[in-house]
Amino acid sequence: MNHTHHVKTGIVLGGGAPNSSLIAGALVAFAEREMEFDVMSTSGAGALMGLLYTCPQGGDRIDALSRWAQIGVSDELYKLFPVNHKVFMKPGDHAHQFRQAMASNPWVQLHREMFPQGSFLHDMFQLAWASMTPSNLNSKSLGLCAHLPFVEEYVDFDLAHRMPGEFYFNAFNLDTSSMEVWNKEQLSAERIRAAFSFPLIYPPYEVDGHWYIEGASIEPLNFEVMTRPEVEEHVDVVIVADILGSYRLLQKPRNLYDAWVKSIITPLVKIAHSDTRMYKMHMAQHGKTVLQLDFYKNVPDAWLPEIFDWSDSNLKRLFEVGYQTGQEFLDEHGLLLGLLPATGKPAHTHHAAVRQMHHTSPLSPARLFENALAMF
Repeated sequence: MNHTHHVKTGIVLGGGAPNSSLIAGALVAFAEREMEFDVMSTSGAGALMGLLYTCPQGGDRIDALSRWAQIGVSDELYKLFPVNHKVFMKPGDHAHQFRQAMASNPWVQLHREMFPQGSFLHDMFQLAWASMTPSNLNSKSLGLCAHLPFVEEYVDFDLAHRMPGEFYFNAFNLDTSSMEVWNKEQLSAERIRAAFSFPLIYPPYEVDGHWYIEGASIEPLNFEVMTRPEVEEHVDVVIVADILGSYRLLQKPRNLYDAWVKSIITPLVKIAHSDTRMYKMHMAQHGKTVLQLDFYKNVPDAWLPEIFDWSDSNLKRLFEVGYQTGQEFLDEHGLLLGLLPATGKPAHTHHAAVRQMHHTSPLSPARLFENALAMF
């Protein structure tokens, strides 16, 4: 046991991707100290990070969170085509059937095993298969991509209903013009897809006859549920993991695509910053403690122009920053949270693969050619 006594603790996991690997890294640091939460309130990508912590497929939260940092695209390939084809997939029934067929194809499996995750050739082949995928996208489509086809591969929804503590996530109901907050009893893959339906990127998603878009597109931090009396009384300390509310994220775009990405993020920065400040004031008035993870103190200025890239190196270094931030946070506040002091023993080997792959030098053209020959 790593606990001195039980402190009723809540955590708010904010939206934001791909810098959600910051949250993934911090949660790994929490997992190593066996942190459990009485209440987990999430929004957008924070919902997926929370589910990887509470009910991952396979039951290993550290492995599941570490794997999320490996979902980026090879840096060499990302420079040529800056889209994450592993996350954003073509829509339509034929596309779904094609992906299922490719997943069971032994030739495809062979190539996935031959080249390491995040390598140029591994991702190049995945991009080729993604490009061959049929699609029903047309001028009358309501969004560009399929709704999280991979979510069941990461989350054990059967286990989710039995998780300890409370779990909340939000989605905006277009029919009632109101934000809805769902709990763990209502948790399902369909509702998670609704909660991730960011406009344009994904079409609105229908659940029980109502159409929804991503809650984080309006409220990037799900504070509303945390202020309800029946929830607030169950927490003494609340940890805020906000990855959007820093004005340092507002940078000059590097190109037209980057300008579009930053146009999505810019209004959310102000919303997240203001909502967090107001929530801290509210909790102070009620005698509650709010602690915030300061992710960006460990992010150098040189990284900021690329912080929303889905490149392999960016996701992995943000994961390492999140892990460092989580460790520093627990070193400072662990006793307040009822944790014993860190033992000083070596940390889990949870992210050894992440670190090793992050520090691996890019393949030279000659080495790429040698790997290509190995296919034949």
